[in-house]
Amino acid sequence: MNTKAPSESLAADLAVVRQYLDQAEQPRALSSTEQSDYKRQIVELMAQKNAKLVAHYYTDPVLQELAEASGGFVGDSLEMARFGKECDAGILVVAGVRFMGESAKILSPDKKVLMPTLEATCSLDIACPIDEFAPFCDAHPERTVVVYANTSAAVKARADWVVTSSIAVDVVEHLMAQGEKVLWAPDRHLGAYIEKTTGADMLLWDAACIVHEEFKARGLRDMKAMYPEAAVLAHPESPAGVLELADFVGSTTQIIKAAQTVPQKQVIVATDQGIFHKLRQLAPDKELIVAPTAGNDATCRSCASCPWMGMNTLPAMLESLQHESNEIHVAEELAVKAMVPLQRMLNFASEQRLKVQGKA
Repeated sequence: MNTKAPSESLAADLAVVRQYLDQAEQPRALSSTEQSDYKRQIVELMAQKNAKLVAHYYTDPVLQELAEASGGFVGDSLEMARFGKECDAGILVVAGVRFMGESAKILSPDKKVLMPTLEATCSLDIACPIDEFAPFCDAHPERTVVVYANTSAAVKARADWVVTSSIAVDVVEHLMAQGEKVLWAPDRHLGAYIEKTTGADMLLWDAACIVHEEFKARGLRDMKAMYPEAAVLAHPESPAGVLELADFVGSTTQIIKAAQTVPQKQVIVATDQGIFHKLRQLAPDKELIVAPTAGNDATCRSCASCPWMGMNTLPAMLESLQHESNEIHVAEELAVKAMVPLQRMLNFASEQRLKVQGKA
């Protein structure tokens, strides 16, 4: 079953996304001297304030390097939150998008969680507002609500399960074995991939990631003709036509592992190009190629690079640390409710001996 939320709702959500993108300012490029000075000040402040930096794979390479060099962490959204929970820092600086900051706060309620900017959001989060999602769930009480990690704390609190891209198939197979029907949100491409893989009865919310939706099958076919020996690695948030052409479909962390293990020397990657920093580190012998998008420069919305991830900058991070501003707050009652489906996923992963590694 592949019924979706009303298309007019999606159209309204996409209008909001476009408004965000139109208002987004491109950060000023820093010289190498400026970068070094900002990094020095940030590292000094983190030491003084007992702070740790956690950065997503999709952020600017300079932030990923800073996190690694300062004893922080680079990874997917859930692993970022888990690192934050397990480390002994009193302050977590989250370089990513807002739902990642919220997840970190839910898992570490006693820590102060800061972000370089609170404007960094996610098209999936925007397109699944709780005031529309809750009634949609209420209209289908017979279904188990499974939501992707790329959602607000309020949406997580309404769910029965929260999943990352790498564990979603396992969770849905588990639910299917229990005879349960699934209500899935928010990414329709990931939902359709899970549905096709598992054969589960799924009702899909209608939203998409602006980065992954831009990858097009026609362009990928042309690129495969140019690089006939190349392996195609794709994130399951990509459209079905792209996934059908892929040699491997998986989460950000799984794509990184696949790039290291596939025998091909050329690798076409269909996910945010921020991941190329880690790919170059761990698969230095591979020729990495960005999968083609719907347009280029001014004719595409993201050009395989999340505009909100790009809002995380060294100047913004320094200011946040100096003033302890852009703090993430999640109401205690909401956090307690959101923790239930998050913990359910963690428990399931532990029981199945799976390592939970997903996007954001």
